[in-house]
Amino acid sequence: MTGENCQVVSLRGGQDNGNTLFSLTQRREDAKDSNFVFLIGFASSRLCVRFLNVGNMPEQITSRQNTRIKEAAKLRAGRQRAKQGRFLIDGVREIGRALDAGIEIDEAFVCEALCSSDSARSLLPRLANTNCAEVTSEVLEKICFGERNDGVVVVAKTPVRLLDQLALPAQPLVAVLEGLEKPGNIGAILRTADGAGVDAVIVAGGGTDLFNPNTIRASLGTVFAKNVCTATVAETIAKLRDWQLPIIATRPDASSLYTEADFFKGAAIVLGNEAEGLSTDWEQQDVRGVRLPMQGIADSLNVSATAAILFYEAQRQRALSG
Repeated sequence: MTGENCQVVSLRGGQDNGNTLFSLTQRREDAKDSNFVFLIGFASSRLCVRFLNVGNMPEQITSRQNTRIKEAAKLRAGRQRAKQGRFLIDGVREIGRALDAGIEIDEAFVCEALCSSDSARSLLPRLANTNCAEVTSEVLEKICFGERNDGVVVVAKTPVRLLDQLALPAQPLVAVLEGLEKPGNIGAILRTADGAGVDAVIVAGGGTDLFNPNTIRASLGTVFAKNVCTATVAETIAKLRDWQLPIIATRPDASSLYTEADFFKGAAIVLGNEAEGLSTDWEQQDVRGVRLPMQGIADSLNVSATAAILFYEAQRQRALSG
């Protein structure tokens, strides 16, 4: 089957649903950057041949000291994420949701031996046009996060998601997060906002790293949604007023319970840092404070728990109205 201008690179055998398959990879001498694969097998007693152009052969990386690996590993640090304008995504589900949201993948690292799940194998064709490298498990371990290893890690370009880019329905439900620093809390709130049907999440003020690996994982990839953006506190307050939304802020010392707030016609739910609460910027006449009833010695809940209660109370009220 090889032509006079072709060189056999590899011949592999295996089975797929009981059918014997062989993959014959050829490189044409007159096509410097192209490789061709013939998939040969017997299915239903017929000889099946499929011809694929698989493009450039991926780089193979076996050293943890490889430059690309070292640069990717630096992205564990927030300062490097800001400097490079890139961040790591580890996990098949999270990578898939990033792709669904239009996140641009800069490069991908794949350890084929670890891509054992159906979801991992189905993801790989979606990375075909990226700068992909085949790596060993030891190399992948240097850039993956935690003990979980799905066999794929990508480096993505940090998206710019601005307040003015939000597309909201009439009477939207908007969440505002000010000064939250714990990635796990931010991710949990984003996941809950997605589940409760919150129309947008605005991360207001500095100090929040949206693309920290812990945030990405805790959010189950919902952080990549186009309805999540960042803004200054002043910009956020101005936009909420422009949208004519009631602003409901969580405060442990508020006189009103959260159940007394009216979410029927849309609202902005504002949540602050657990240790310091909301800044004085929110001490405005058109900002209504609400609290949760606390029966013990603690004066507040974890901010992600508070967010879940308010989001679903808003959902309950809005369902009754509609």
